[in-house]
Amino acid sequence: MMRKAGEERDRMGKIKIREVDESEITRTIIKKALEEWLNLTETDVIIAGAGPSGLTAATYLAKAGLRTLVLERRLSPGGGIGGGGMLFHKVVIQSPADEIAREMGCRLEEVGDGLYTADTVEVITKLASSAIEAGAKIILGVTVEDLIYRSPPPKIVGVVIQWTAVVESGLHVDPIGVKAKAVIDCTGHQAEVITVASEKIPELNLFVQGEKSMWASKAEELTVEKTGEVCEGLYVAGMAAASLHQTPRMGPIFGGMLLSGRKVAELVIEKLLRRQG
Repeated sequence: MMRKAGEERDRMGKIKIREVDESEITRTIIKKALEEWLNLTETDVIIAGAGPSGLTAATYLAKAGLRTLVLERRLSPGGGIGGGGMLFHKVVIQSPADEIAREMGCRLEEVGDGLYTADTVEVITKLASSAIEAGAKIILGVTVEDLIYRSPPPKIVGVVIQWTAVVESGLHVDPIGVKAKAVIDCTGHQAEVITVASEKIPELNLFVQGEKSMWASKAEELTVEKTGEVCEGLYVAGMAAASLHQTPRMGPIFGGMLLSGRKVAELVIEKLLRRQG
């Protein structure tokens, strides 16, 4: 049997595994996690939701040099991608969004003129890895439950967060705040961040109407069109934009999500970098 470089074996030929004390494991996790959190208390962009639009936006934002934090309430990224269409493990992507998918490393199979199919797990992993490799930080199991704001006029300057496990347990535990120059709601159908803003900051005059029934082609067009800034510092993308503006749903086709993510990133980049300049 060939020995790998750096691999130690005892006299019986068994692989010697480094002994690790339980307290060392705990110290390492807490120390490294807190080191990162201390650097994340104030950042350039916070994205709520690690679905297709959120991960796409994170990639472009991080590539532009903006410090980007993605907060996902679940313990896995991908949003609605994983369910495919009624749990079939395929999704559809159309042009010109196929260019974004390829840029992220997704392998597409052409099934018609400008129409492609992709594997759900591959799309999730490629989008997530692209965001991470670009420099974005994705943290799972965190819920954005409120916003930090200033006025007048109303301006969003950060988010209020809590562990999802605490939220779902029903315990009263005070949350903490994280500051950002821009906050993007990519939470999907529930439009969770925009809903909070509509309920708690009435001077914004926001009303989340909820999405309409399915009309795939119109939904794809309007989702991208309605992606944008809601108020100073707060943006909406993906299905959260559809819920805010009551546009149709599209089902398991994700071109609009990718294009929406890229569009919102471009808007934030243009504004923040212009401000820095």
